[in-house]
Amino acid sequence: MAIKLGVVMDPIESINFKKDSTLAMLLAASARDWELWYMEQPDLFLHDSHSLAAMSHLEVRDDPDDWYRRAPPVVRPLTSLDVVLMRKDPPVDMEYMYSTFLLEHAEADGVLLVNRPGALRDANEKLYTAWFADCCPPTRVSRDIARLQQFLDEHSDIVVKPLNGMGGASVFRVHRDDPNVNVILETITDNGSRSAMAQRYIPEITRGDKRILMIDGEPFPHALARIPAAGETRGNLAAGGTGKGVDLSDRDRWICRQVGPALREKGLLFAGLDVIGDYLTEINVTSPTCIRELDSLYDADIAGDLMAAIDKQLASP
Repeated sequence: MAIKLGVVMDPIESINFKKDSTLAMLLAASARDWELWYMEQPDLFLHDSHSLAAMSHLEVRDDPDDWYRRAPPVVRPLTSLDVVLMRKDPPVDMEYMYSTFLLEHAEADGVLLVNRPGALRDANEKLYTAWFADCCPPTRVSRDIARLQQFLDEHSDIVVKPLNGMGGASVFRVHRDDPNVNVILETITDNGSRSAMAQRYIPEITRGDKRILMIDGEPFPHALARIPAAGETRGNLAAGGTGKGVDLSDRDRWICRQVGPALREKGLLFAGLDVIGDYLTEINVTSPTCIRELDSLYDADIAGDLMAAIDKQLASP
């Protein structure tokens, strides 16, 4: 019997066909003749203690002009599925959190969740790096502007960013003598009401912010180095960076060995580590990207490897 795979994602009609990793996953599942069911976050709901959704049967194809067709939605229990991919992009706001609770009910009833809802709540993509401090640059997280200013005074050149963003949004590089220091720190903390992360600036960003994809705690052997555009500090592709394939360094592999077992233990089957120079800066667990770019560069099938890992977990007693 075909595996029934559901996906919770942003509107499929608005994705970037060439770059979307969720589409890569769906194409890999379709190649295995798995049955696909499509949901967006508002489609999920709870009735008593049962998680249901208005889900649409989905067909996908590797065609930039016609990559999906979906049937009208029908209400079905999530337990009618074998596995659900939670691929909703950040921000990880309260509605996202509520969705993880709804999905957790399905998980308790035997549905495989990728990634596990509890782990998505626990592993904030910025804060989770603190569990691997030996891998990371000097870091401070606070909503207190004076404490962030103290960190800037100590390191002279830092990067500050919100805890729930993606794609390089609202990431600032700040120098000690920058005349806009106060307004940047006021903005990033919403005048001291919202926590933010500060990290020492890593000059090796000019060689790229490396995205390392992890499946069941093991790294793909190459990374996508996202190199900032001229005049930019951010390497994110969404911020205009360009991607270059690179082999993992010895330090990269060491970082993967530190993080991989914890990802596996938490049920974070698919994750993306961000490494600049020798330092881990983020652990992406909500909707990691770069599958399509790495597949193209290395004639790989990373999403296919993920489906194999899912199949293995479903077959486990």
